[in-house]
Amino acid sequence: MTESKVDVTDAESAALVVLDKVNKHFGELHVLRDIDLTVDRGEVVVVIGPSGSGKSTLVRTINRLEPIDSGTILLDGQPLPAEGKALARLRADVGMVFQSFNLFAHKTVLENLTLGPTKVKGVSRAAADKEAMALLDRVGVADQAPKLPAQLSGGQQQRVAIARALAMKPKVMLFDEPTSALDPEMISEVLDVMTSLAEEGMTMIVITHEMGFARRAANRVVFMDEGEIVEEAPPDQFFAHAKSARAQDFLSKILMPQLSLRVLPRETH
Repeated sequence: MTESKVDVTDAESAALVVLDKVNKHFGELHVLRDIDLTVDRGEVVVVIGPSGSGKSTLVRTINRLEPIDSGTILLDGQPLPAEGKALARLRADVGMVFQSFNLFAHKTVLENLTLGPTKVKGVSRAAADKEAMALLDRVGVADQAPKLPAQLSGGQQQRVAIARALAMKPKVMLFDEPTSALDPEMISEVLDVMTSLAEEGMTMIVITHEMGFARRAANRVVFMDEGEIVEEAPPDQFFAHAKSARAQDFLSKILMPQLSLRVLPRETH
């Protein structure tokens, strides 16, 4: 899926998320350096790079979980509001899925999904319940609706977290390493849901170490290192012909061990 799904001829109207010369410091540490990034409607952008490269900070600036020091960020043509009700409305338009699920432990799965629509958007409880059950069915956990999050597996909890974000009908979904806290057998069930969202045209910005997902679902791969966007390209082009030495080095470290594990002969005892 390397060709853009966006069917909008006007570049400005196509752009949903625009970062222009964005800088962010944590004390003396310059974690985002003049970031320029435009994500179009319906586009899936996968952000990869070594630990500490600024990937998580990048996505957290898009819903203002992290304020920026300079530059501008536009969502659907509007600058990010600083605080108050406007910021709450922004966060309703930007779905966020974290590593650690962040579900409300004392509420059932169903209640986790209905809380935002009823409290923030004023949806009736009956309508919210109906939509929540449809979303839970969509991600394959409708039978878990009456349970508390602790009664679910990690993979089930992350699928609930995705459904909860979708319940707010966001314009864009942000994923911050959504499978990194999961056991290996649970990773594919979450990636399958994300792949389905991509195929349905959801605008997505995804931080992940799952290169198979990047190859399969991304329109574009963005490689970050030391707070900079070093390189970006369609996945087929990036993985086969990365241009920068930093990207080539990263790919050699992350892809070759996976390949070696596949071809190692089984030990005999």
